[in-house]
Amino acid sequence: MPITKITALVAIIATLVGCTNENTPIDMIITGNTIYQGSNKAPIQGVIGIDKGKIIFIKEQLPTNLQAKTIIDANNMIVAPGFIDPHTHACNDFVDNTTPNLNANYTTQGVSTVFCNVDGGGNIDVANTFTEYENQGIGTNVALYIGHGSVRKAVMGRSNRPPTDIELAKMKSLIEKAMQAGALGLSTGLYYVPGNYATTAEVIELAKVAARYNGVYDSHIRDESSYSVGLLGAIEEVITIGEKAKLPVHVAHIKSLGVDVWGESKAVIELIKNAQDRGIDVTADQYPWRASGTSIAGSLMPREILAGDKSEYLARVKDEAQWPELKIAMQENLRRRGGADSLLISDPTLAKLRGKTLAEIATMWELSPIDAARKIVIDGNARVASFNMSEQDIKAYMVQPWVMTSSDGSPGHPRKYATFPKKYHEFVKQKQWLTLNEFINSSSSLTAKAFGLKDRGELKVGYAADIVVFDENKFIPKADYIHPEELSEGVQWMVINGELAISQGKLTNNLAGQAIRQHQVAKVSQ
Repeated sequence: MPITKITALVAIIATLVGCTNENTPIDMIITGNTIYQGSNKAPIQGVIGIDKGKIIFIKEQLPTNLQAKTIIDANNMIVAPGFIDPHTHACNDFVDNTTPNLNANYTTQGVSTVFCNVDGGGNIDVANTFTEYENQGIGTNVALYIGHGSVRKAVMGRSNRPPTDIELAKMKSLIEKAMQAGALGLSTGLYYVPGNYATTAEVIELAKVAARYNGVYDSHIRDESSYSVGLLGAIEEVITIGEKAKLPVHVAHIKSLGVDVWGESKAVIELIKNAQDRGIDVTADQYPWRASGTSIAGSLMPREILAGDKSEYLARVKDEAQWPELKIAMQENLRRRGGADSLLISDPTLAKLRGKTLAEIATMWELSPIDAARKIVIDGNARVASFNMSEQDIKAYMVQPWVMTSSDGSPGHPRKYATFPKKYHEFVKQKQWLTLNEFINSSSSLTAKAFGLKDRGELKVGYAADIVVFDENKFIPKADYIHPEELSEGVQWMVINGELAISQGKLTNNLAGQAIRQHQVAKVSQ
């Protein structure tokens, strides 16, 4: 064998067994007394070696004569795999190429990887989007879905009808192209327009394309409340799609939304467990907040009113002939969500309304709550925090071993800035619904396994060096519903692909994130 090949082989073997030339310092060493490796393993005391973006050893003691360019003494702080958020709208903040995309609101929560193109949305050109992120630099890793709603809109617009055979074929082609580019799978927003106009049969046919590439089906389900098919009906639809399309299915931000379905978590959990027992791979994510984030139109307007473009649906809202019937439907939707006091305007673009409930605005304008809501929609709509969940249901979902942490981060809601520290501070430290180990697993390892991220989510030799070090007494949320854009505190070091994103509690401005392409290979048959 040529000498050059022998040298290369020795270098590879040395890296795998955690050896290195004592005269050549590795990139980083982290020592700590409380190292959680993920997957519910008990914490250890030891040292982690990092070089060229990978974990090269995890040992009880530092190897003799080993040197490193950066040494982090975590002492008694928590060392854990970087958190993975499977449901974000973070990529909406990446469109400005003139400023660094640090994704600081996520790194300061300990998040190293975000998923985008959720709820059926996002750019359908997944390959180009990945390339753009790599060229401009990103602060966290990013994985992408191909969004059903965006695909449907590209082919059919916002039409409320089934696709023709030609249109269905075009949608399949777009999804296949995205899967070949490395998409995680197919996401849908069946509550939203135009996803709401798709039948289950349509979604199954499109999900089969993702299944051929070992993808996942992720869904903002058709109904989280009692709007149409009901919460249980919507869960059954997801399970049916998984069964018929033969792929893992994932329920986004699982919840029981509104008074009509409070307490239905028990039946939802039973449905999912029964499906799992039948061999269907079903998981879910959850954000730990009582309020969801939506808009006045999204929470109160019937889906058929929102068909077509903005000018078309606003014409329906303004039409006095349609208003009596529409008003009744909106009033029912408001009741379902808990009344006018349950909708808090959180829109950062509406300073005069932000921090007020719909009830308070109605009083201020001397209108009924529904008339006030109509005016807000006509004036351009508004983001709201909708307080519609019960603590009983939140807990029932959170403790399930197949439910992972997500933020669903959106403008005007603190979940974009504070989800992971809130879950830790309130539900591990205060209420003790979860152990620290369970919190870490549901925020990292569980997510990586569910979505096939083969070298992330755990601290293992050969895995990407995505590592969070946080102070268990200072890892707290700072954002709230009135001040939703305050960065969280307590992360002392944040390592992403072997580079420091946070050092001694301060952002470094490094753009170490990578585009995570799944590189899926099509199955021979389905």
